[in-house]
Amino acid sequence: MQKIIFSLIFSLFSFMAFAQNHTLPLWPGNPPLQNASDLKEEDTQQGILRIANVQTPTIEVYLPTKQIATGEAVVIFPGGGYGILAYDWEGTDFAKWLNAQGIAGIVVKYRLPISKSLTDAKEVPLMDAQRAIRLVRKNAEAWNIDPTKVGVMGFSAGGHLASTLSTQYNHEVNRPKDEIDAIAARPDFSILVYPVISFRDAAVHSGSRKNLVGEHASQELMDRFSGELNVNAQTPPTFLVHAQDDKGVPIENSLLYYQALHKHGVKASLHIYPTGGHGFGFGLGKGAVESWREVLLTWMDETVK
Repeated sequence: MQKIIFSLIFSLFSFMAFAQNHTLPLWPGNPPLQNASDLKEEDTQQGILRIANVQTPTIEVYLPTKQIATGEAVVIFPGGGYGILAYDWEGTDFAKWLNAQGIAGIVVKYRLPISKSLTDAKEVPLMDAQRAIRLVRKNAEAWNIDPTKVGVMGFSAGGHLASTLSTQYNHEVNRPKDEIDAIAARPDFSILVYPVISFRDAAVHSGSRKNLVGEHASQELMDRFSGELNVNAQTPPTFLVHAQDDKGVPIENSLLYYQALHKHGVKASLHIYPTGGHGFGFGLGKGAVESWREVLLTWMDETVK
């Protein structure tokens, strides 16, 4: 009898834990700007879970318990140069950490522009990002989220996507629309971690630029995807963190974005650490940069009202 009771209790707690995290597709049926194909997603676990060739974009939703929930939500875009997604290192690990702070974490498995199934590849990551934040707001009441406290967090190329969403949240492409498209896609705040920002040569991460717009993109297209050129007074408050010794994405990316935010009177907080390299994630064992998450939480307390 005791074993049965234990089994029932275990099952109940397992269900409760599962109910706190679940996955939803971004789009019903075949996603827009994508041809039906037999291409398969590729998942590789080598210390970091790397996901490539995404064909079915999703959001993986991690919710804190109601007892500690702040009402805030962070939509997370993992990095990977628009070629793969560092899905746990810059995604689900952070969603779980945010949950411990009472904050909902929603990880976006967005489509990557190098996929051969896409019909207008450069538009797809932003479109998936817009859809993700709209879905969160649509489900805000059910998920115990305040729809006015939904921000974004992006790492490296995911930071480029987060900054593109923050500056081009109203951008539209020709595709079928539904009722979710009427929901605002503007983030309430933005957290950019060693982000790719500029596609101009002085600061460019060439791999991200090549994968998103191609090797021979026009200057007009490169300028459109250079975040520092698209900031205005409506760009959301932004937290930026970067390491000075980043050899992958130069710190000029964060500097340029901060300068543009400051110029337009947007509240912004820039944190440069001397060491940490690129892709430091939590920063564990990396010296002073290890404390960046505590600085972020303080900034959120002051900014996300």
